Amino acid sequence: MKKYNFSAGPSILSQYTIENTAKGVLNLNGSGLSVMEISHRSKDFMAILSEAQDLFKELLGIPEGYSILFLHGGASLQFAMIPYNFLNKKAAYLDTGTWAAKAIKEAKNFGEVEVVGSSKNTIYNYIPKDYSVPADADYFHITTNNTIYGTEIKKDLDCKVPLIADMSSDIFSRPMDVSKYIMIYGGAQKNLAPAGVAFVIIKNDALGKVDRNIPTMLNYATHINSDSMFNTPPCLSIYAALHTLRWYKQLGGIEVMYKANIEKSELLYNEIARNKMFVSNIADEKDRSIMNVTFVMSENYKDKESEFLEFATSKGIVGIKGHRSVGGFRASIYNAMPIETVGVLTNAMKEFESKN
Repeated sequence: MKKYNFSAGPSILSQYTIENTAKGVLNLNGSGLSVMEISHRSKDFMAILSEAQDLFKELLGIPEGYSILFLHGGASLQFAMIPYNFLNKKAAYLDTGTWAAKAIKEAKNFGEVEVVGSSKNTIYNYIPKDYSVPADADYFHITTNNTIYGTEIKKDLDCKVPLIADMSSDIFSRPMDVSKYIMIYGGAQKNLAPAGVAFVIIKNDALGKVDRNIPTMLNYATHINSDSMFNTPPCLSIYAALHTLRWYKQLGGIEVMYKANIEKSELLYNEIARNKMFVSNIADEKDRSIMNVTFVMSENYKDKESEFLEFATSKGIVGIKGHRSVGGFRASIYNAMPIETVGVLTNAMKEFESKN
């Protein structure tokens, strides 16, 4: 049976990425060697790294003065590296979910942290809006897409202090103005590559403004100066990322991806609204994620949750069980997911409704 993968991460990758990465695993560029065994300082790998960095810049329109880094440790290590490198006196954070809360916890080890807004009391079912960022903050940190709860900040904020964003699960999903940020980062396992690498887009002249000594491996300057090669990088994940970036370019770039993502999310949200058995977790449509669609059974059908999950599984649909903190269902419809797969889910919802 064909499987339809709605997993939140590690998640669906394009067939282009999977097939071309597999070829390089077996034999890279006819070299007779696997990409998993070549030297990271070989010409072949240096070409992979350079092209991946160039495509990042091209696809996102990244201006001069920014570096593209590929690092170990996922987004979680960045939660500590960011305050280590940027928090001198005080930082501001917006608390919109589990990963934002983890970032806040780490930052508190380095200085004063002001949480300017939070939706924790309502299980993170909206994006806080009526907040102010202190003018004396060293930076303001946001998590743009909240995979567990299905909320998203879908525009680049205008901010008077340096802005940093965790874009683990919505990078490359919409057009953006990188110049509004001093740093954008994320784990690769949603819209870029298999787990194992974190990407960092960082403004070079934003560094060097804290008083503390920073350990070598935790200093962004180390990785900028060595072009992500201070130690052996996660070569296979970077190679897979390169193919994803090539695929994005072949499709027509970020505007094309954004249009497709809007169509996919509207198809699913419209079915949730139409179907009497389901309801969205997120009341305000402006806050609804186009990457992670969360929904539950409506009040009259609460007892059907397990039954629908089994029904969906019988159709080859996997990965839609909601996070334990929210319950219900979560359909992660990242860039690599075709609209036909979303149609399989909406058709299953229609069929389940007709049976009940």
